[in-house]
Amino acid sequence: MNNSSVKLPSLEKQPLEPRALKSIVLSTITVCCAILACIPLFSVLLMLLYRGGKRLSLQLFYTLPPGAFDGPGVGGFGHAIVGTFCMVAIASIISIPFGILAAIYLAELGPHDKISEVARFCAKTMTGLPSIIAGVFAYAVVVLTLGHYSAWAGGVALALLMIPTVMLTAEEAIKMVPKSMKEAAYGMGCTPAQSMLKIMLPVALPAIITGVVLAVARAAGETAPLLFTALFSSTWLHINEPTASLAVLIYNWSSSPYENLIELSWAASLILVIMVFVLNITSRIIGGRTRI
Repeated sequence: MNNSSVKLPSLEKQPLEPRALKSIVLSTITVCCAILACIPLFSVLLMLLYRGGKRLSLQLFYTLPPGAFDGPGVGGFGHAIVGTFCMVAIASIISIPFGILAAIYLAELGPHDKISEVARFCAKTMTGLPSIIAGVFAYAVVVLTLGHYSAWAGGVALALLMIPTVMLTAEEAIKMVPKSMKEAAYGMGCTPAQSMLKIMLPVALPAIITGVVLAVARAAGETAPLLFTALFSSTWLHINEPTASLAVLIYNWSSSPYENLIELSWAASLILVIMVFVLNITSRIIGGRTRI
């Protein structure tokens, strides 16, 4: 039999073949769905840029809110920016050490203990709970104990939201460290504590920082917990008194009957979105540059 007379099937892609046609249809549907999903996001961003960008100025960052009868273009929300940074800093000081220490236990000391299983379940459950639950808890524990609203109470409420994210991401980062590095440290005579502090944590640190930045970004945009704990204020920061934040300011002023406050709420929304966007981009850059 002459092999040259045998007709081999073509390996070129035929667009009208059933499988190829099915792939084209499904890819088209996927692209259309992705575009439709992005339309609301980009419409909100465009509205923020249009409404909030008209009012952006340096005055917003160092002045207090306007009075009820002040005209347009007066006042700012510098106190809310300071209050937001203060409460996020308090939450970070509380949540980062607790989250990393818990992650070390979950990843190394007792990864298969009952306590670890319960801790993981609670952390994963907390990531899906409404944030207002953290505010109610902080209100019952901190506000009622101190007898007043304060930045401390707001920081505690935000810390409750940050701890699960920090703990779970830090645990995964520590688990991703190659076992050979830990075994090499033990072979050189390092104790478990020295291996953790000198080898595993430094290697996992970039991934841990990524989780911390994401947790901070979430905390910076929360409103409900702060309504129960920090409330609001129209003065500069006093840490033991009610404290303003950008999220609560937007919530309060967006329904105001005064046009000036509504314009300021749009500008505050734009600044808050920019802050969260920068934090998320930072976490992506850190995570993209670090491969354990």
